[in-house]
Amino acid sequence: MAPENSNHATAAAILPLVGGAANITSVAHCMTRLRLGLKNRALVRDDALRALPAVLGVVEDDTYQIVLGPGTVARVAPEFEALVSAGSPQPPSTAEELAERGAELKAARKARNATPLKLLLRRIANIFVPLIPALIGCGIIAGLNGLLVNLGWLPAVTPALAALASGFMALIAVFVGFNTAKEFGGTPVLGGAVAAIIVFPGVAKIDAFGQPLSPGQGGVLGALGAAVLAVYVEKGCRRWVPESLDVLVTPTLTVLVSGLVTLYGLMFVAGEVATGIGHGANWLLDNTGAFAGLVLGGLFLPLVMLGLHQALIPIHATLIEQQGYTVLLPVLAMAGAGQVGCAVAVYVRAKRNEPLRATIKSALPAGLLGVGEPLIYGVSLPLGRPFVTACAGGAAGGAFVGLFSMLGDRVGSTAIGPSGWALFPLLRGNHGLGTTIAIYAGGLVVGYAVGFAATYCLGFSKQLLADLNAAPGPAETSAPAPLESANA
Repeated sequence: MAPENSNHATAAAILPLVGGAANITSVAHCMTRLRLGLKNRALVRDDALRALPAVLGVVEDDTYQIVLGPGTVARVAPEFEALVSAGSPQPPSTAEELAERGAELKAARKARNATPLKLLLRRIANIFVPLIPALIGCGIIAGLNGLLVNLGWLPAVTPALAALASGFMALIAVFVGFNTAKEFGGTPVLGGAVAAIIVFPGVAKIDAFGQPLSPGQGGVLGALGAAVLAVYVEKGCRRWVPESLDVLVTPTLTVLVSGLVTLYGLMFVAGEVATGIGHGANWLLDNTGAFAGLVLGGLFLPLVMLGLHQALIPIHATLIEQQGYTVLLPVLAMAGAGQVGCAVAVYVRAKRNEPLRATIKSALPAGLLGVGEPLIYGVSLPLGRPFVTACAGGAAGGAFVGLFSMLGDRVGSTAIGPSGWALFPLLRGNHGLGTTIAIYAGGLVVGYAVGFAATYCLGFSKQLLADLNAAPGPAETSAPAPLESANA
């Protein structure tokens, strides 16, 4: 079957299982997931969705999220949107209480996820996640360019590659400002216009409190703050500026007021914070690397489950903007290695549980490439103890990478999003590429090995092992509903 037909077939198979076109209120996608807004949650057939070959798992949050994997989701989403736009009959409700139950589930889900912290983290994700494809593309080009420069190959081409790799990063503040204003309910282009002040070369001629400003000072953090301020100024203007003057006065005052505050306050403050983040991350791994790696690698999966990992996205972006790479991501990526090792151990121990082993076999390739949701929600988390031993594998891999940072060999990533084997093209460090790759690969091996050994030896009680080999197992059960992971 041609790829186009396969993507269309996947979309067509999903649509009736989520209640048909009439049940869809919104369609979006991130790096790995098709995110759907639903009118009636009760119309969704979860088990049938999980059984589709292209579906790696489902996650329920403020939207209903179907995990399809990187690459696939970007091709299936347009096909799905086209089918929704064309319309299809909604399966009839069997009873009036079905609709009532759906409304109750939706209300409960919103209440559960409406805490101020979760709302803030979700907004941060909505600002930065759309930028990840560009970060990945530019990061890979930067890595390729660095390799060519080191080898002395194609000297006439490397300046062009440098421009391609650096152009987006030079203007990332503008994109952050645009997305921030959009997320907070303002005019996106005004947010981008105010954030553009930060990267304008002419700010070098401005003295703020006796100190000259530097283009890019404050980076993405300054852009985020400037755009939020612009939204509030714009909304304030909308309340008192007459409609006849709104088109002239509101954008002018928005850019003027928020721009001046950015120049004479936010750029300095955000610059100090960004510098502190860079120094802090480097100090942490240079001085407490093994311990820091142990903690970060071991706690990342629980952070994902709580949705708290979203707070790391601006930190990664700041480090990439400052240093050219983030030293935190390779350490955190070890959590995925521990999860893979854990899954292999479960596969070996659950010899008679064919449904669970089938889930592992289908999800393991994605896990090796850094897409961990299917293994987390379909294997380790429902089993309980293996989730803990997977964290132990991540802790060991993180400690390995952190130890080498203490010894002077930093390992970083030029982009956020990928992990596992998919991170190799994005690796960069303070020494040769060969050394960087070897350290990262060593961390993965340690994560795999410890995750496997810990799960094999400590991950099963006698009763759990007996249940796994006597029943279909937890692969078909529902897992708790976490927030979006860093890899999505």
